[in-house]
Amino acid sequence: MDFTYPKKEKLKSRKNIDLLFSEGKSVSKYPLRLVYSKIIDGDEKLKFGVSVSKKHFKHAVDRNYFKRVLRECYRLNKHLIHDNLDKQYAIMFFYQTKDRLSYQEINEKTIQLFEKWKLTISEEKANN
Repeated sequence: MDFTYPKKEKLKSRKNIDLLFSEGKSVSKYPLRLVYSKIIDGDEKLKFGVSVSKKHFKHAVDRNYFKRVLRECYRLNKHLIHDNLDKQYAIMFFYQTKDRLSYQEINEKTIQLFEKWKLTISEEKANN
């Protein structure tokens, strides 16, 4: 298994980010939300980004901590979704609560969210 998070996998393109917010669909598992959209350009199957609300965490130190935790959870569990993708996707992870969950809790929620997303993607494939 590949437990890396290389630069080419990071969601940086303004075009893809705008596409996510205009046409993206979302899946939630409290307190995480995953917004995803199909992309055409790119060399990776998956482009990934994270966001933590300034509204919930006023101090940058706190926001940066949760962003690091979210990236780490993605890095360790991306094999759950990476293997099932046939198209290229851009996904953005949001931490949407004031609650300060532990790393273990966030990791469990990430796994549940990825499982839920896999089901959503497979349902979309079946409907098309």
